Amino acid sequence: MKPFDLIIGAALGVGLAACASVETQDDLASVADTAPAELVEDSGLDIVVHEGDFAEIEQFTTPGGVSVWLVSEPSIPILSVAMAWEGGEAADPEGLEGLADAVVYHMNEGAGDLDSLAFQTRMEDLNMSFGCSASSDWTSCSASMLTDNADEAMSLVAQAFEAPRFDAGPFARFQREREVSLNTRETNARYLAGRAEAQAIYPDHPYARETSAESIAALTPELAKAHMRKLMVKDSLIVTAVGAITPEELAPMLDAIAESLPESNDLPETPEITFTVDGAFEPVLIDLPQPQSLVRFLAPGLKREDPDFFTAYVVNYTYGGGGFGSRLMESLRVQKGLTYGVYSWLSFDDTYQNWGGSGQTKNESVGEFVEALLAETALIAEEGITAEELADAKAYLTGSYPLAFDSNAKIAGQMMSVRQDELGVDYFDRRNALIEAVTLEDANRVAAEFLQPDRFSFIVVGQPEGLD
Repeated sequence: MKPFDLIIGAALGVGLAACASVETQDDLASVADTAPAELVEDSGLDIVVHEGDFAEIEQFTTPGGVSVWLVSEPSIPILSVAMAWEGGEAADPEGLEGLADAVVYHMNEGAGDLDSLAFQTRMEDLNMSFGCSASSDWTSCSASMLTDNADEAMSLVAQAFEAPRFDAGPFARFQREREVSLNTRETNARYLAGRAEAQAIYPDHPYARETSAESIAALTPELAKAHMRKLMVKDSLIVTAVGAITPEELAPMLDAIAESLPESNDLPETPEITFTVDGAFEPVLIDLPQPQSLVRFLAPGLKREDPDFFTAYVVNYTYGGGGFGSRLMESLRVQKGLTYGVYSWLSFDDTYQNWGGSGQTKNESVGEFVEALLAETALIAEEGITAEELADAKAYLTGSYPLAFDSNAKIAGQMMSVRQDELGVDYFDRRNALIEAVTLEDANRVAAEFLQPDRFSFIVVGQPEGLD
């Protein structure tokens, strides 16, 4: 029995996922050749079956041209479907920031003869969920349902794409909610730090544009409906699905969704952001009256396809990504009592990469916090990590991986992440081996290169003391 068989079996007790967008869980990858697969010729569809150690994934294209990855599990009466289109918030026209958000907000707010309340009631009657979201570069939708209701549930989803209403009432509610968020974000330390990061590193990039009172007020239902037809098109739609369904059963449901979509779009490409050691900046201080300060630290990172990526990922676990097992947490919280928590991460999408982190500390201890963080960073760069730390990092990163697959919806989301990043259908089989292959010599070489203190820049939000 494959690991996915065990994981999908556990999903029965989890139930349906709440209305939500597809989210990536692991954010790791390394591009490699696709593993051997078997071609199924007698099904009416050209189905390529990947017989991996981790899962059996059926790959096919529907008669209507929709590209699908399916994990079929007949013993679990739940179907979860994830859909994604390349193009998201970064494609909002200038002066209409928030338009993609308006599109996805309204995808389950009524369709055809069903207004918002009737649509939501119908979803409850069918014991299903359906919702959409937009990130900077992707527009995503997900649906979960009992397979007994799959025909009707997917028909409702298809209606949402064919005849979305964008009624005035829900649209006014959307605008009110966004207007409230404009005020609350000005007291959100993390939001302010993110804004400062954008202005310091990529001020002229689409990622740096923000919604405003003016841009939200300029949005209309007509603009949102028209923009939906630009974001959601046939030729960029990719689908992943998990559940008690066959390719022959799923294909016509997906074609009914795609039938009403335009063939293609002409959205602008999102340019890459260049962040190198030459882009380091002087500390940015943002005044916010509160008893603690948020400290964000940033250095140039690695692209996903970099041969040192997985080595950096393992090193980051020891540096600050491993919670109470990390160097930063041990030094700044346990030993010095400067913070409740400090964490580091690798951000590695195609457009922007950094090796960063954040933590909070009392205003009067900000100087000591930064000094201790730089000292710990210098120590790991100079001395590296130990063989025991490397083994602990590998054990956690490989051992915890199956937890990201404990429901059909999570499995569909994981497959979608792999598809979006073009990692290959065999990624699930390769991932842990790539982590296990990291050597202590390589880990310490990467630490010495990327964790030099002078590579890091700081953004502090609060009323800090003790900074030069």
